[in-house]
Amino acid sequence: MKRIFVFTLLVIFSLSLSAQKLFFPSKEGTKLTYETYDAKGKTTGKILYTIKEVKKMGDDMDITYKMEMLDAKDEQKFIDEVTIQKRGDQMIIDMSKFINKAAFPQQEGAEAPSVEVTGNNMELPLVPIPGMSLPDANVMMSMKMGFINLKMSANLTNRKVEAIENISVKGKSFNAFKISGDMSTNVLGMKINTHSEEWNAYGIGVVKSVSYNKKGNIESSMELVEIQE
Repeated sequence: MKRIFVFTLLVIFSLSLSAQKLFFPSKEGTKLTYETYDAKGKTTGKILYTIKEVKKMGDDMDITYKMEMLDAKDEQKFIDEVTIQKRGDQMIIDMSKFINKAAFPQQEGAEAPSVEVTGNNMELPLVPIPGMSLPDANVMMSMKMGFINLKMSANLTNRKVEAIENISVKGKSFNAFKISGDMSTNVLGMKINTHSEEWNAYGIGVVKSVSYNKKGNIESSMELVEIQE
């Protein structure tokens, strides 16, 4: 009976938090800045997300944003465009953002390579409930350059809503949903397996994320450091 009561309270609390909010900003021009860190907590770079276009279709919408990756010296290493969708009571997130396309070698002046992306996108319910299991997601990207065929892939499995927690980053506090999962990536033949934990807040999306290696040690992390509207 006590477990049922606690679960009911969590459902009510989650519903009161959502109020039709999204796990991402929906105002054009909004910019989110994240810092990335290595295993020792040293800054390795930044990731910038800038909302370029919000397309509304009744209760659904497409949110297109520019993603920029900077190194520790704030020099741009990569730029891409990604779209997040809101469909019904789900957020649908483009899995290609989990692949570092900058790892594909490119030659200046060479003909643009042929790129093919397959797989299924990541889903996040607008009202996650602690204990809820979430669908797996995967993506494979292949690039053909002449006779060379390069491939990358990412598989996200064992996803679960762990809890609702209050988390502080850079002096700001957020009520966020802690979500865990296992990530397996294959980049140009190099396989990497990690366990991830991330905290998602309404109106923001990811506030903080941490990746652990197979020994359970922190391998890398990312935190929100600035919001500009």
